Amino acid sequence: MSYQVTVEPTGDVFEVEEGQTLLDAALRQGIWLPFACGHGTCGTCKVQVLEGDADVGAASPFALMDMERDEGVVLACCALPESDLVIEADVDVDPDFSGYPIEDYQATVVAMEDLSPTIKGVRLQLDRPMQFQEGQYVNLNLPGVEGTRAFSIANSCADAGYIDLHVRLVPGGKGTSWIHQSMHTGDELKISGPYGQFFVRKSDDKDVIFIVGGSGLSSALSMIQGMLETGDTRQIFLFQGARNLVELYKREVLTALAEQYSNFHYIPALSEVSEAEQWNGFCGFVHEAANSHFDGRLAGHKAYLCGPPPMIDAAITMLMQGRVFEADIHMEKFLTASDGAKADSRSALFKRI
Repeated sequence: MSYQVTVEPTGDVFEVEEGQTLLDAALRQGIWLPFACGHGTCGTCKVQVLEGDADVGAASPFALMDMERDEGVVLACCALPESDLVIEADVDVDPDFSGYPIEDYQATVVAMEDLSPTIKGVRLQLDRPMQFQEGQYVNLNLPGVEGTRAFSIANSCADAGYIDLHVRLVPGGKGTSWIHQSMHTGDELKISGPYGQFFVRKSDDKDVIFIVGGSGLSSALSMIQGMLETGDTRQIFLFQGARNLVELYKREVLTALAEQYSNFHYIPALSEVSEAEQWNGFCGFVHEAANSHFDGRLAGHKAYLCGPPPMIDAAITMLMQGRVFEADIHMEKFLTASDGAKADSRSALFKRI
């Protein structure tokens, strides 16, 4: 059995199979609905049910309050239709968004490497090329792990037959633990993608600042490689943060890119460097490195942020103080269930990010 869903005010219509969520069905049919975490904890994908009935599914009570449920609000990433529906969604599609439909792929693990003590690089060969925009992510189905796990694509779309991932080991995390401890070359996995609204806004000619921490480098590396490979002439600044030198992975690759391309500038920062490491670069947090580099004057730039939530929050504050406005700030912040339980203290001015 399937149900027909009509989206207001766009008039888009799509079919949802029984047991399928609104969001999954829409994205697979090339219809964009706003979303972020994809598993019911952030509240970005709220839609209003105008006609028909839907089960709210596994929506977090922090993301979807009882009052909202009573008013017919659901999270598209969790909601399961129980009849034909008419929904109202705040659809604001960026003109630079290509909108490639979500598809399923069979992937084979063809290479693995330790990028740092906590981050593993994985290369997957797909059964056919995937169309994606640099900065987007894929969902992996892992053996013995309930649900899916999201990981950013680390390569440019020039290698569309492969997907590179940078996977940070999350303490107690079943998915990342399996990848770090049980995955081997030759393993086969089911993946789906591409997902996300994190990509380069090519229609804007402002110079670009990337601020990243940890495995957040994956998205930035994909985006930067895509820009450089296609001859983008904007000035590109990458600020990469890590605690110590051993965690500052891909440094040699990024240094080589900076030597090869005159418009790419690489500025690493270490927050807990020891004297034994003989570090001559910036000492402090990565957002402080960006602020110092531009002497607090950041207006006129596009900013892309990817990394741990505290890093992103600090970077947003710094960018605001440097006169970078909401429309020029884009981020990728993956939220766990525990993150979803925390109050969001960001200003209402920053609804888009």
